[in-house]
Amino acid sequence: MIIIKVVLFVVISVIVTYFSRSSLRNPRSHGFYRFFAWEGIVAVISLNVDSWFTNPFSVFQIISWVLLIISAYLIIQGITLLREIGKPNETRDDSSLLGLEKTTQLVVVGAYRYIRHPFYSSLLFLCWGAFFKSISLAGLMLCVIATIFLILTGKVEEKENMRYFGKEYKEYMKKTKMFIPFVL
Repeated sequence: MIIIKVVLFVVISVIVTYFSRSSLRNPRSHGFYRFFAWEGIVAVISLNVDSWFTNPFSVFQIISWVLLIISAYLIIQGITLLREIGKPNETRDDSSLLGLEKTTQLVVVGAYRYIRHPFYSSLLFLCWGAFFKSISLAGLMLCVIATIFLILTGKVEEKENMRYFGKEYKEYMKKTKMFIPFVL
């Protein structure tokens, strides 16, 4: 099973590296930090892949599935809202942004009404959901590291958004939390 875990980690890491290549050249971009968050999440998933469907009705598995469902909801809603309302446009000149991130309109509805970063929130829930599949010290350390990198990613992206959207984004920040409504 260790070989499958290593192969899974390497294959997904190659894909993440490919999509992050532009951001990795710019350590001041949010994508730079997001890459390391992704790597931590991929490591947790790879570590616990053999426990994904073990004891499906145990307390930790139920917690895991709840977190994973929240993660899926946030990513689906985030993508939908950014496409429909954010109006991504290639004229937004920032090579470190992925296509969907090149929004020209600030999105403040749906999940964005409560949290500024549904994508990173989704990754946070994904990471902790994968952790609860099989709790271990290694998994805990990886989740803490991924969480730190997600917070750094959000902080850097907020600076980028303030530069692009200006005062409108600053006001939006006062009304919302980063990742979890009413909490964080």
